[in-house]
This record gives sequence, C-alpha cells and structure tokens, in this order.
Amino acid sequence: MLALYSCTLDLPSVLRPWTRSPDPPPPLTVLLWWEPFGKRRRMGDCQQLFNISGCSVTTNRTAREAADAILFHHRDLADATLLPRGSRPPAQRWVWMNFESPSHSHWLGGVEGVFNWTMSYQTDSDIFVPYGRLLPRRRAGPVRLPRKRSLLAWVISNWDEEHARVQYFRALSRYVHVDVYGRYGLPLREDSVVRTVADYKFYLAFENSQHKDYITEKLWRNALLASAVPVVLGPSRANYERFIPANSFIHVDDFSSPRKLAAYLRFLDRNGPLYRKYFAWKKRYTSHVTRFWDEHYCTVCQALRAAGDQPRIVADLGPWYDS
Repeated sequence: MLALYSCTLDLPSVLRPWTRSPDPPPPLTVLLWWEPFGKRRRMGDCQQLFNISGCSVTTNRTAREAADAILFHHRDLADATLLPRGSRPPAQRWVWMNFESPSHSHWLGGVEGVFNWTMSYQTDSDIFVPYGRLLPRRRAGPVRLPRKRSLLAWVISNWDEEHARVQYFRALSRYVHVDVYGRYGLPLREDSVVRTVADYKFYLAFENSQHKDYITEKLWRNALLASAVPVVLGPSRANYERFIPANSFIHVDDFSSPRKLAAYLRFLDRNGPLYRKYFAWKKRYTSHVTRFWDEHYCTVCQALRAAGDQPRIVADLGPWYDS
C-alpha cells in the first residue's frame, strides 16, 4: 500500500480521484465611480498586466450593488453630494483614492465616516501605492550607464515663483548651469523625459510641495530610470531613505547653501569613481515606475482578498492626510 501511495504522488491530480484542486477564489468587481480628472481610459487587464486573477474593473454604475469595492478619486469629489445615495451592501468597501499632495488636495472635510479605506502614496494608507519603488534584480550584475554629455537638467511643466523648487532653482542657477526642459524650456528629445535626462549626470527631482512620503515620478522615472543622480527637494533625507539607499541621491538639505551644492556637483563631474558610486544600487535593483492608473485599480483587488471581512471606517480624512 505504501508503494502504491508513493507512486500516486507523481500522477496528475486529475488521475487521483480522491483529491481535488482548490477552487479558484470568487471574482471581484471594482467600480470606478469617476475616471481620474474626467479622462476616459481603456481599462487594463489585471491578469495580463500584474498576474492578478479574478479582478474586474469597470466604470459601469449599474454594477453599483454588486461591486465589492467602489473607488472614488478625490480630485473629482467636489462635495459630498456627488457620492452615491441610498444604502450600500454591508461588505462593500468605499475607497478614497488620492495621489496629489496635501497642498493640492482641497476640500478634505465633510466626509467623516463615509469611506472604509484610503489609497495613496502615504505609507500609512490602507492601500499603499507609491509612485515607484526599487525591485530586486534576479541576479546582481554590472552597472552600465549611458554616455553623459551634459551636467544638470530639470523638466518642469508647472512654473510657480512661489514654489520652493523654483526659488531654489533660481538660487542654484547662479552658480551652475541648469538645462530646463518642458513647457517653459527646451523641447524634450524625441518627446521623452527618460531619453532626454539620460544624457545628464544629475537631475533636479524637485517636488511641487514638501510633504511626508510625497516622492513622485520625478525621482523614480525622471532620474533613476534615466540613470541620472537625483538632486532632491521634497521631504526629509530620512524620509527618502525609507524608499531608496542613502548613497543613491543628493539632498539639498545636505548643503548649507545652493552655492555649496553647485560646488559639489562640479566636484563629482570631475571625479568619475565617486560619481559612479551613486549607482551602486543598480547592481541589485531596478527602478519600477507605478503604472497609472491600472496598477492602482488592480491593487484594490489584492487588498480585498487579503482583508477578508475586517471592518474599517475612516473617521476623518483631513487631519490624517495633512499630518
């Protein structure tokens, strides 16, 4: 009998009548109440894109009663009167979604006790989706950098003289030349930020406002993916180090003045071995840029499966998000 049993271990499960494959989890439906910023997009397939099975994302509001979760984009929520009226199934999650900083997220009041989950770039969100992250490489490899023809670049589309980033740029550009691209500067090479910045040794990854965890594609795509050393202005150095290695970026707070930062950039420009140390992370990691918005929608399905029936109510968005 033992011999017979050991032989059956090598048989496909369909040939073992006393065993059965686990049933696949029931499909989940995520209803997107508003498409972000009113722009219609083709919904991606969660299975094909992220290997997340049994996840259906729809904008069809007739699915309201049957949806496992309803996703609400904050920038399209002018006031509470725009939320669905009437009762909702007890197990249905209402998810508040926002990827703008608190400085650009007005009207956070008036919805106390409405949402079940939060989804944002903040690490203490119920569903944490950063703008990017470092992914481990399958095997360590050599660091290869594109040829660097120029020193320092910046891509900006929203110019505001009151922003700290513009003020710092004004001061820094007195001591080192910065090539400015975008709406207020030079045209991008082949209309690509990555291809443009890849020619430069350094990139100004300056955020439009400074808040905890608010580290956007300016770091992940514009700098790291383009193989330029990011010069960052945003949250504290310690906050950045929660996401990337300490020796992979330069923080403006490391210098007592823009003049000293400029001097350090020129020093690294002349010292190849020290400059290349800023790319030691590439031996073990690659930079992943979050795919807007498919990755966010599909991540909700993962959260639904992981959470089970755990109850949760967001008491007050304002104090939490502004903290």
